[in-house]
Amino acid sequence: MSGPIDAHRPGADAVYFLPLGGSGEIGMNLNLYGHAGKWLMVDLGITFADETLPGVDILVPDPTFIRERREDLAGLVLTHAHEDHLGAVPYLWEMLGCPIYASRFTAAVLRGKMQERGLVGKVPVHVVEPGTPFEVGPFRIELIALTHSIPDAHALALHTPHGTVLHTGDWKLDPDPIVGALTDEAALARLGGNGVAALVCDSTNAMEPGNSGSEAALRDSLTELFGRFSARIVVTCFASNVARMAAVARAAAAHDRQVALVGRSLWRINEAARDSGYNSDLPPFLTDHEANQLPRDRVVLMCTGSQGERRSALARIAALDHPQIELDRGDVVIFSSRDIPGNEKAIAHVQNQLIRQGIEVVTAADAFVHVSGHPARDELIRMYQHVRPQLSVPVHGEQRHQHAHAAIAAACQVPAVLIPSDGEMIRLAPGPAAVVAEVPTGRLAIDGRRIVPVDRGAVRSRQRMVMNGAVVVSLVFTERGDLAAAPQVSALGLLDDELDRDQLLDVVDAVREAVGTLPKPARLDDDTVRQAVRVATRRAFKASHGKKPVTEIHLVRV
Repeated sequence: MSGPIDAHRPGADAVYFLPLGGSGEIGMNLNLYGHAGKWLMVDLGITFADETLPGVDILVPDPTFIRERREDLAGLVLTHAHEDHLGAVPYLWEMLGCPIYASRFTAAVLRGKMQERGLVGKVPVHVVEPGTPFEVGPFRIELIALTHSIPDAHALALHTPHGTVLHTGDWKLDPDPIVGALTDEAALARLGGNGVAALVCDSTNAMEPGNSGSEAALRDSLTELFGRFSARIVVTCFASNVARMAAVARAAAAHDRQVALVGRSLWRINEAARDSGYNSDLPPFLTDHEANQLPRDRVVLMCTGSQGERRSALARIAALDHPQIELDRGDVVIFSSRDIPGNEKAIAHVQNQLIRQGIEVVTAADAFVHVSGHPARDELIRMYQHVRPQLSVPVHGEQRHQHAHAAIAAACQVPAVLIPSDGEMIRLAPGPAAVVAEVPTGRLAIDGRRIVPVDRGAVRSRQRMVMNGAVVVSLVFTERGDLAAAPQVSALGLLDDELDRDQLLDVVDAVREAVGTLPKPARLDDDTVRQAVRVATRRAFKASHGKKPVTEIHLVRV
């Protein structure tokens, strides 16, 4: 395959789509649209690491492709304020340096994140409104209001000389979302009537039949459910779900309970929502300290941690490690969320901890406690009926979700469907859509204060140490190349210095033998000695433990 002219610099003769994250996976969305020598970025999100990456909580897409072309990056437009769509901005913006465009609420959430990273005042953030087209480079952009599980979610209509591309972001059709606007189906139909070259659309729930459900119906269900319990109620959900905050607050008020927020991210979202005009009719939420002053039957705690995140409020409560909140036998915890693929073990661990303490756990398997923010099959069909695109591009999902979405598009008689993977550059228009190039993609880890590659360096070494242990061998040589003292061996994660003394001595003997078999001149060369000792050490542990540990050789000459 040959790429666009001038080493992937998009020409004026076509419109290109290039996902660097979020296609073939859920989370970590980073999408590029190219035209007339410029790139437009849509969303820049994170995903969460699992137990295979010790010491790492957050992963971000590798922006190397666009960082190397930052002079051609016209701007970044954010569809909404979920972490998987804007969470990477504070970490990666300095690599990109472009202006950012976002709705009022999304900009408020982003400012809070920028403040934590010391970037307030450095990042040009432009607040844009639905119904007011704006230009970023060669693209004329129109925001289309969509309902989602967070306010101010918008699709982007990208108008170009080669047709309109509609990028949905995340969405659903909710007749009563409680908070935020209804999906502007009239605007979608207007776009469809004028002609849409390509629909780049959310695939998350393409395997689910029917509709995703309404927040208003969920509020009524929670109201009924709260009436069953006389002890303390805890609700955990995605912190960004402003409508769920309102639903819980109103369900609690119906039973003369007050609501406390437990977890920093809930407080940040609440502040951004109220500053943007949402939930202003709700009474102020209590702090966890204030909640402790109330009887157990007069409080509802909203906690972060629905995905079992290690540092979340609920995880700390379940581990009896929270400074303010301690649950009692008979209390109830409601998981008002879905399990994101990959988080099942962490969620089950927290739930098991709670159950062992005599706390009742209620999930979506037990009661109607969650509705999704993503479109199920019937909603996708309605989207296609409105938009009638010439091309369907299913994104925001794993392969199984994308292929289910593609089948729906085909059944809706969309003329062409192309399922993208990260790194595939697609010519959307004019003419038949096609993959015209492939570019490198990857993941970066937020490792403390550093941003590092996942597949090499420190993170890779840490993975190897977790799986195989680590060994440090210390050697002291005389200037003639003789050992001045017995080799010292420390085996971390492999041997117990006291219980496995004999095995440790076997390794010491293997090191002595490796040194002893080296010719005299070779013992004076540090690199030769290190290599011989490293090979001998790893062979010894391979023979005794079936492990090849990370091995470090410390060599001193006196």
